[in-house]
Amino acid sequence: MSTNEENKLPLNGRRAIPPNYSNDEENEVPEMEAFGLIPRGFNPRDYLRVVDIYMFKDPHEINKQEHHTDKYYNPKLIVRRGQAFQIQIDFNRPYRPETDRFWVEFLMGRYPQQNKGTYIPIPIGNVLKPGQWGAKIIHRENNSIRLSIMSSPTCIIGKFRMYVAVLTPFGILRTRRNSATDTYILFNPWCELDAVYLDDEKEREEYVLNDVGVVFHGNVEDVKSRSWSYGQFEENVLDACLFLMDKAELELSGRGNPIKICRVASAVINSRDEDGVIAGSWNNVYDHGVAPSAWTGSVDILLEYYSSKQPVRYGQCWVFAGVFNTFLRCLGIPARLITNYSSAHDNNANLRLDFFLDDEGKVDTRLTKDSVWNYHCWNEAWMTRPDLPVGFGGWQVVDATPQETSDGMYRCGPASVQAIKHGHVCFQFDAPFVYAEVNGDIFYTRMEKNGTQVVENIDTTRIGQLIVTKEVGGDGMKDITEEYKFREGSDEERLALETAVMYGVKKQSVQDATYQPQTDVDMDFQAQKAVLGNDFKVTITFRNKSRNSYTATTYLSGNIVFYTGVTKKEFKKHSFSAKLEPSSSSSFDIVIKSSEYMSDLLEQASFHFFVTARINETGKILAVQKAVVLEIPTLRIKTKGELVTGKETSVIVEFTNPLKQNLENVTLRLEGPGVLRTIKKQFGRIPMNSTLTWEVKFTPMRPGLRRLIASLNSDALRHVYGELNVQIQKP
Repeated sequence: MSTNEENKLPLNGRRAIPPNYSNDEENEVPEMEAFGLIPRGFNPRDYLRVVDIYMFKDPHEINKQEHHTDKYYNPKLIVRRGQAFQIQIDFNRPYRPETDRFWVEFLMGRYPQQNKGTYIPIPIGNVLKPGQWGAKIIHRENNSIRLSIMSSPTCIIGKFRMYVAVLTPFGILRTRRNSATDTYILFNPWCELDAVYLDDEKEREEYVLNDVGVVFHGNVEDVKSRSWSYGQFEENVLDACLFLMDKAELELSGRGNPIKICRVASAVINSRDEDGVIAGSWNNVYDHGVAPSAWTGSVDILLEYYSSKQPVRYGQCWVFAGVFNTFLRCLGIPARLITNYSSAHDNNANLRLDFFLDDEGKVDTRLTKDSVWNYHCWNEAWMTRPDLPVGFGGWQVVDATPQETSDGMYRCGPASVQAIKHGHVCFQFDAPFVYAEVNGDIFYTRMEKNGTQVVENIDTTRIGQLIVTKEVGGDGMKDITEEYKFREGSDEERLALETAVMYGVKKQSVQDATYQPQTDVDMDFQAQKAVLGNDFKVTITFRNKSRNSYTATTYLSGNIVFYTGVTKKEFKKHSFSAKLEPSSSSSFDIVIKSSEYMSDLLEQASFHFFVTARINETGKILAVQKAVVLEIPTLRIKTKGELVTGKETSVIVEFTNPLKQNLENVTLRLEGPGVLRTIKKQFGRIPMNSTLTWEVKFTPMRPGLRRLIASLNSDALRHVYGELNVQIQKP
């Protein structure tokens, strides 16, 4: 190293070498590292010399087969840590163990150091010990030897450069830099000593190897689902995921720790800090970008970011979660995508969402700052938590959607699901925020003229009503609500709440004096199944359980809302007076016309109805709110002819416009991991009631069961999907 170079290095106190953040940067490694002066007669050719190295790196060969990495579209060797792999070294003459000495070296980054785990010399021994690096010869023939190399189950994840070094009396002879021998080392859920070890083979196939998932959306009364292509094995995706850790400036030596990786990734996947992967947008304006609902998977987003280094526009929670899931599975951390229905976004973790009502019982949007998302998606990653007491390992919540800052950055997690369930929210990271998302209570508070607040109603059951993920080995829904919380109203639930409050989650109590609900009248609200572009009916039902006659002044407000629960526009107001006879029920129907809502629809076509009724005789207020999601038409996908590996075939996507208007600026997308890369096509318009047909030719490369996923996006209609499972035959 020249002195000129040395002058440039900032030596600040303890750090003698610059930080090592980049997996891609390299240093020059000398091919001849001399021990001193070299005598004139020295000829390196007199010594053992490496002629060739064979890595067994093809998908059908032993390494990728045994390490479950045969699906990666990547020509290099990819292995999982803590498990042996094989290489073959061809020398210029037979290897003589009595006199010849050689070893294998793995290096990462520009300043490899042994104590940081970025320089790993592996001597050749007689036995391989689980839990540590080692190599032994398992076969010798002519000039070739075959080595079995064991990696440490805690080693760094990423791309290593490999050299073979031979010892001579005068110095070390190394092989030339050869990128063909670069080796990727990933997490290993199959290895018991790895922090991400998962003991169920079916779960490993689902949470690590499945490259297509299901996102549940809609709302709790009307759960909808769509497919998402994770595509973690597609070309260049692994390099893009490793680049994210460089971008987040995670020190190379920290990259063997799944807790650190999740923590930095949850920040770098959103663009709120350091220009991360995805820019979020929740205002229905998607200029110079792609509407969140139009994406069909993570691959396009990750590859666009990897090449442009600029945030990709635009995402919402399921897009952040889909890309995060790809990142985790690609590196070998078991992961799944979670949907929490009626998710609280509580700005101050006081377990209380305040909805303020004005004199007439309408929601005052100026004062109401908390919101209830129809649904919110996050991820769970599987790992041990040696930093927490025993029992808090397993699934951890990680969330890349930028909602609130944590340690100064928009990130969330990893937070132990087990800790959230039991109220042990003192453990890092961000457990109180997640606890409030699934356990908050809604307070309906009326502001009186003199400034006092009167609590009219408390809803303790609406938040976190249903928490789901895709089932293992199928596309159905698995209800995991009980992994996050005890049953509503049970003793354990109260205990968990008291524990959470003790650990600093604020729980505001309400003085009984101000809160006396009307108990002898119930109000219920139901909506008929609503189809986009059609009229539908909603029904308000009162049950008067008392012997008194009452009259109720009733107000219905219909709002077009973002799925985050934020109102875009009130499109329906309706007031009426209801007579409630003693000991009887009475129902009132209200028709919602398509002409009232079509012009302002948002991409998720969801409404929020808010009904308040004042019982005139007692002055008490009843309040109920409900989300309604419209049925949206789907795309039809069909194949033409037989599907055989290596043979061209066609897929046809069809869509019929059901609206009473033309669709403008229509874009179709189609992708299928392992079958075809995303194809996009623009269509100017689809007239009302007419059908669009799009034929795409492609050549499937691999046999097996695969999924095609399509989406349609237009100015007036979004969130239109279709999917088809296809079985591709061997030739």
